[in-house]
Amino acid sequence: MENILMLFSGFSTVFAFNNLAACLFGALMGLIVGAMPGIGSLAGCALLLPLTYKFNPTTAIIMLGAVYYANMYGGAFSAILLNIPGDSPAVMTAVDGYPMATTRGRPGQALFVSNISSCIGGFIGILILTFTGPALAEIGLAFGPAEMTSLLLMAMTSVGWLMGESPIKGVIATLLGIILANIGMDTLSGSPRFNFGSLYLMGGIPFIPFVIGSVGFAQIIKIMENRNADPQKLNQKLTIRSSLLSIKEFRRLLPPAIRSGFLGTFVGVLPGAGATTAAFLGYAAQRPFKSEEPLGTGAVEGIAACEAANNAAAAGAFAPLLALGIPGSGTGAVLLGGLIMWGLTPGPLLFTKSPDFAWGLIASLYLANLCALFIAAGIIPFLVKILSVPIKLMIPLITVVCFVGAYSSSNSMYGVLVMLLSGVLGYILDKHKYPLAPMLLAFVLAPMLESNMRKAFIISQGSLSIFVTRPISLVFLAIMAALILFPVIKTAIKRIRKESPK
Repeated sequence: MENILMLFSGFSTVFAFNNLAACLFGALMGLIVGAMPGIGSLAGCALLLPLTYKFNPTTAIIMLGAVYYANMYGGAFSAILLNIPGDSPAVMTAVDGYPMATTRGRPGQALFVSNISSCIGGFIGILILTFTGPALAEIGLAFGPAEMTSLLLMAMTSVGWLMGESPIKGVIATLLGIILANIGMDTLSGSPRFNFGSLYLMGGIPFIPFVIGSVGFAQIIKIMENRNADPQKLNQKLTIRSSLLSIKEFRRLLPPAIRSGFLGTFVGVLPGAGATTAAFLGYAAQRPFKSEEPLGTGAVEGIAACEAANNAAAAGAFAPLLALGIPGSGTGAVLLGGLIMWGLTPGPLLFTKSPDFAWGLIASLYLANLCALFIAAGIIPFLVKILSVPIKLMIPLITVVCFVGAYSSSNSMYGVLVMLLSGVLGYILDKHKYPLAPMLLAFVLAPMLESNMRKAFIISQGSLSIFVTRPISLVFLAIMAALILFPVIKTAIKRIRKESPK
């Protein structure tokens, strides 16, 4: 009850004219920044942080919070329409969003599924943050290196759900992702590995150019190869009304959006996990459930699962930031720097010493959620016109977007080179029916898994017992064992039924 009263107090703070304007501006900027490949919420908040120096702290954090939150909406725009994820959490959105927009010829509905799922997942995350923020932060604090290692091992096991029709090709793609993720400096010893004497490779392979290349630029090569084929054009005039979802489609997206909302909030609270990991896990968690179309071919459920997860994770990340002063991601670190710059000390006392600030921020997330939804839905008819652009113009347009996104994320031609090479790699893998999702998931999770595993071994002095003596870690290991054994048992049961006499 006390939380509800404080939330109402936060809304009274948000609806002050300057705070309301800051929230609207932040939501709009977040959508724009999210839709531009290579920038992302981290760069967006970092670029806008100096503008808030003279702001009231509450107004400043409301604007930056809205930027961070709306960025999760915007990342899906280019992922669905151009197959170029605007930011890393939108990688999985492109898996089903782009086929739904092009192959199935339903770009407006694909964007609506993304927007509504983002709103549902975000609302669940903010609601949980409102009532259990400090408690969630304490749960996140309970996750040490051993618990994070077991969680990431379980997540890596979920790669099996993303492998498609050929498990062997899926395993090869996963191993390729792990190998590429290990290029660069050793995270603990600082020694270079797999850099082949190159100074550029000592910094590793940057994720954003790698994704833009393997997903977006690979698509350009594929379009160029098939440029003489009859392109599927968007001839009908699309309006907001014609892009609305049917009741059946809304019912289809609701279960995965709710599931991913809770899962994403939990992942967002964990240190270092972030919205990208939440999106991958949300998509993988949808695999055991039925969908009308197979995942990867334009399924509503696939878009809903990952979009709800990354928005919920963005909301969940505020719990450890506000309650403990521990940022869960790079963007959280920028926001933490802003808090310190404004003379505020995040931690358990923030909610008692500066309630207007803390609850004003939480209340602004509700408003930013609705603002981003309405703005995103309102511009759908303009966005889908991208698909009407002729192929001869689309190829150079997307190529320029890929180059700009790769360069802006790394501030060097090295990012462009990575984008080009990964584009060729992605094209070759797609040509030979190797799934990209396991490679990207392994590329994201492998560094975190290695770092946490080595820290756990340092704590336990090399003993494996640390993973089974901690209850949380043991639970994740049991789930991982179940995920490994389930397909084997299922296959054995089918064989026994087939061989048994009728």
